[in-house]
Amino acid sequence: MSSDFKLDGVKGHEIEDPEVGSPNGVHNILSERRTMTLSDRLFRGNRAGNADTVSFNPSDGNEKRGHGSAKKSGPLLSGIAYCISSCSMILLNKVVLSSYNFNAGVSLMFYQNLISTVIVVFLGFSGVVTVEKLNWKLIKVWIPVNVIFIGMLVSGMYSLKYVNIAMVTILKNVTNILTALGELYLYRKHQNQKVWTAMFLMIISAISSGITDISFDTVGYAWQFSNCILTASYSLTLRRVMDGAKKYTRSGSLNEVSMVLLNNLLSLPFAALLIILFDEWEYVINADVVKLPMFWVVATASGLLGLAISFTSMWFLHQTGPTTYSLVGSLNKIPISLAGLVLFRVPLSLSNLFSILFGLFAGIFFARAKMS
Repeated sequence: MSSDFKLDGVKGHEIEDPEVGSPNGVHNILSERRTMTLSDRLFRGNRAGNADTVSFNPSDGNEKRGHGSAKKSGPLLSGIAYCISSCSMILLNKVVLSSYNFNAGVSLMFYQNLISTVIVVFLGFSGVVTVEKLNWKLIKVWIPVNVIFIGMLVSGMYSLKYVNIAMVTILKNVTNILTALGELYLYRKHQNQKVWTAMFLMIISAISSGITDISFDTVGYAWQFSNCILTASYSLTLRRVMDGAKKYTRSGSLNEVSMVLLNNLLSLPFAALLIILFDEWEYVINADVVKLPMFWVVATASGLLGLAISFTSMWFLHQTGPTTYSLVGSLNKIPISLAGLVLFRVPLSLSNLFSILFGLFAGIFFARAKMS
């Protein structure tokens, strides 16, 4: 990836709902930033003195052509990496929660967030990524949004356990509606007619999908609608908290890697408390499933993919821009939904399939409408 790529595309990026089952929750929520290079933003480059050096090496032409091909392949590679990590993580979470019948969603969240925290801290200490130094003032400002973040993850885990992936994807469209209403009320942000039309289509698809869902589960739907409310609240709250958090950082800004660390690190003590309150620790100790090596392989892989989504989504956004990023994110729900239906052998009626496809179309139409 070229180190001189600018982040102009990040400016004005709209808030979208975080990925289904994502353990980080910030990769789709990027506020306006000042323009700077990607290496300044995330990676500490090794470019000292290179800018002032003039070279007449004949191989410069070949290097330029190499950089040109890298720029052309960058969007494709980053897009593929983002889609693969996103689809794989959701499917693996479903495997852990449903196929292995693991009944400790908070414990799974704790394990995944612990993996993300350890890796980000290691990358920070090794100098691979730039992480803002944490302090108590920054932590105090971030705790309210982190509490919502934990609720968002827990509700997402349990909804994914009881509801099939395709229906979770369709029902998450409600998050976009709640977010738009919240932006209108809190920030006086008005949407165009196409956006409201798309949201109306989303409401119809969500209702029709629920009515025609053969495997309808009241508990699962309750968890999913709670997740929609919490996800919208997280998006709306994060915007305000980020402005206050910047005041307590040395750099005067807060990059995405630092937000990933804050969310995952601060969630650990809260998750540990919930595990004790819900007696999940007793279940985890005695459950037969935790004795299976393959279970830990899948659970660990889902945690690694959750962190991978954060980095691949940032990479893809930097390589393309908010318009392409938003549209691909909506299109990516199609293979996720279809894969979920096929792999988990979801009982499906023709009317329910039509409702799901209609909901996916409404999501794509919504993404297109937001771009106009």
